[in-house]
Amino acid sequence: MTSRRTFTAAGILVLAAAVAFVVYTVFGGKVSDSSVEAGFARDMSSHHRQAVEMSFIIRDRTDDEDVRRLAYDIATSQSAQIGMMTAWLDAWGLPHVDPAGRMRWMSGHPGHTTVAPGAPMPGMATDAQLKELRAAHGRAAEILFLKLMIAHHQGGVDMARAAVDRAKEPEVQRLARTMVNGQRSEIELMNGMLAEREKQQG
Repeated sequence: MTSRRTFTAAGILVLAAAVAFVVYTVFGGKVSDSSVEAGFARDMSSHHRQAVEMSFIIRDRTDDEDVRRLAYDIATSQSAQIGMMTAWLDAWGLPHVDPAGRMRWMSGHPGHTTVAPGAPMPGMATDAQLKELRAAHGRAAEILFLKLMIAHHQGGVDMARAAVDRAKEPEVQRLARTMVNGQRSEIELMNGMLAEREKQQG
């Protein structure tokens, strides 16, 4: 586990450096601190980090290979995307955290209203839900993980769609579309996995 995390982190740093160079060359300096692009990169990075965290939690709490494979896929793909978005912010010369607060770039978008009480952004799990996931094991942990990750992905899709609709930079729109398509596909997969496990549990 530790070696895989180290390998993934090293790969992200290399990718981030390459992306930062390309981004700076193509549109460095043209993105403002209050832009949709900056808000999306900041907030989606935070959103992704929780998905990575939940993925590592479930990999330690189940022996189910399908769930562990899904968790690994989510952790690696979203870690890579975090690296890209962090590289954008560095290339734009912008801080990684919005000093004016989260989610202002989504104001007025339908997905902005789907934040659950106690959660910082759409679809994100609360501290209490994360604590429950850490305490669970086996089939119960798998079911809880799938429920939380489905909601997490649905919130991520809302955020990515807002970026597709509102961002002006093609690279940001392209990544946001990739997220919409990828997470919708994973939602469909997870719904099937959840139904199967709930049936087995019942």
